[in-house]
Amino acid sequence: MSTFAEPSTDIQKRNFRYVQIDGVGVSIANVAAPFLPVFLTRLGATNFQVGLLSSMPGVTGFLLALVVGRFLQTRKNVVPWYSVARLMVLSSFTLTGILTLFLPDAIMITSTLAIWAFATIPSVAVNVAFSVVMNAVAGPTGRYALLSRRWAIFGLTGVVGTFLVTRVINLVEFPTNYSYMFLGLSVGGLISYFFSRKIQIPDQPTLPVQTKGNLRGSLRTYREMLRGSPAFLSFVSKRFVYFFAIFLAAPVMPLFLVRKISASDAEIGSINMVFTLVMLLGYFIWPRFSMKRGGRFVLLATTLGMALYPSLSAFTTRVELIMVYAGIAGFFQAGLDLVFFDELMKTVPADYSATFVSLAQSIQYISVIIAPMVGTLLADSIGLGGALLVSAGMRVVGFLLFLIPEKKKAIAG
Repeated sequence: MSTFAEPSTDIQKRNFRYVQIDGVGVSIANVAAPFLPVFLTRLGATNFQVGLLSSMPGVTGFLLALVVGRFLQTRKNVVPWYSVARLMVLSSFTLTGILTLFLPDAIMITSTLAIWAFATIPSVAVNVAFSVVMNAVAGPTGRYALLSRRWAIFGLTGVVGTFLVTRVINLVEFPTNYSYMFLGLSVGGLISYFFSRKIQIPDQPTLPVQTKGNLRGSLRTYREMLRGSPAFLSFVSKRFVYFFAIFLAAPVMPLFLVRKISASDAEIGSINMVFTLVMLLGYFIWPRFSMKRGGRFVLLATTLGMALYPSLSAFTTRVELIMVYAGIAGFFQAGLDLVFFDELMKTVPADYSATFVSLAQSIQYISVIIAPMVGTLLADSIGLGGALLVSAGMRVVGFLLFLIPEKKKAIAG
């Protein structure tokens, strides 16, 4: 399928530019994202509450992804839905910042969790629509080029933003410093909305999934669709295992940094900055590896390399070493982002992209629901370092699964 119904160089150039500026806006707001679990931890949140912040998106996504996918499948153009949903998610930083100024710490823990529980609803639409929009803009052969540039700009903006935040966050008392940070960075949501809504992609065929009115009939229809797409089912199943390992460590790492490493806010920000900076460089390097060695090499190298971060971190108490390990992880994360998106879209039927992306999201969300809670339970039983080692071991298992040769893909993305 061509990228545009009527190819236009001007439209393509504008779309590429709007995608990149949208990425700038999103990255500005998302500078605050790694500080959310730290914010809760410093407020006195329990391990369970910090884990809840990571698992809530999975619960909502699992319940709503298929519904959202069916809805977007019937829309001629998903760009407006992508823009509005993204704005709603990023506006949650604004609300968090405002309430932090007025509510006591004990109530703020519950309020923050409530805000981000609501944000999970538009987040589902963002996750489904993002893949559809980016694939339409890039076309089958331009995914590495488009997303490596977007995520490189995303990373550069994030590095600059994190650098500034880490230099000023300790100048104001807690939690007022976090309130100012959330409010200031949430302006990125407006930038994202203004430019993402300008993206022009061809109208998609409105081909709703034909399902019966009852749950059993709907599940039967989706099961038949999956059976007809073995390459898709194989890839998302293996990706599920790998995402489980990643999300298992999501609530554990900030707890590890605060309670075991005793890292300050500035040091935690610096760790995130190193991770993002090296990831930025990776977005320029991995596309070259893909062209020379192929996507399978990138897939195997990154899934194995990402096991290093939790395993090495578990055996140190030095912030300097954590920064080095974060840099290693950032390099492999860049390749993982690119190859996971590219490999997924290769297996997705073009006319049913929203439906199949929502199916992939639903499977992924199962890991988002369960893994963070498993991570915090493991942290309570075998320690934070032990939980990180379990995450590393599962990543190696995921790598071994990807070593199994895939069946020839019958559907081009």
